[in-house]
Amino acid sequence: MSLSLVCQNVSLFRRRADGSERAILRHVDATLNAGESAMISGKTGAGKTTLLHLLAGLLRPSQGQITSNGQPVSRWNTVHRDLWRRQVGIVFQHPHLINEFTVLENVILPMIPRGTSLTRLRKLAWDALDTFGISHLAKQNVLSLSGGEQQRVAIARAIVSRPAILIADEPTAHQDDEEAALIIEKFTGWKLPHTIMIIAAHDPRWSQYGKFTDKHFHIENGCLRELR
Repeated sequence: MSLSLVCQNVSLFRRRADGSERAILRHVDATLNAGESAMISGKTGAGKTTLLHLLAGLLRPSQGQITSNGQPVSRWNTVHRDLWRRQVGIVFQHPHLINEFTVLENVILPMIPRGTSLTRLRKLAWDALDTFGISHLAKQNVLSLSGGEQQRVAIARAIVSRPAILIADEPTAHQDDEEAALIIEKFTGWKLPHTIMIIAAHDPRWSQYGKFTDKHFHIENGCLRELR
């Protein structure tokens, strides 16, 4: 069954020290289907990261709901949310790698619960690293890498299992112009028929990327609107 992801009137509030509530997101509505890609633009602090965390099941909305194929993702219990998260590949703003592991081991890690043979895991991980020009670093400890190299390892880790949903939060953070151009080229070239791809960025180097996506959203002061 093809995946769909729907936000219906989603809002998120945070309680201030004085007890009042501040709206982080307000009445967000959006629909994405398998094979579609979306760009979310907006300034730092506009609510992009919060929305991505809601879509990934890392946060629950205060109002409204997020559904997948009609099932209420935002209302699932812990077990169901954990199963949902296994379908989601996430590139965070910071790499969140395991310092004690090598580059290759970090990329292999999310695939281990799938029961695939170690030989196959190594091949998939190696190919993902090669996609971003860092396969030569496979045996190095991640602490020896630059910030830009660590971010590319994190991207390889997110895509290696071909997730149902790929979420990237500022994927060109810590990248110089050459590295950023490579990442943008890869993202704009991907069109995976069973994957929903969502990229959030305020980096101006992504300014042309919206032309290559099926949908382009802009978020400002917690309000999302689709650009036509």
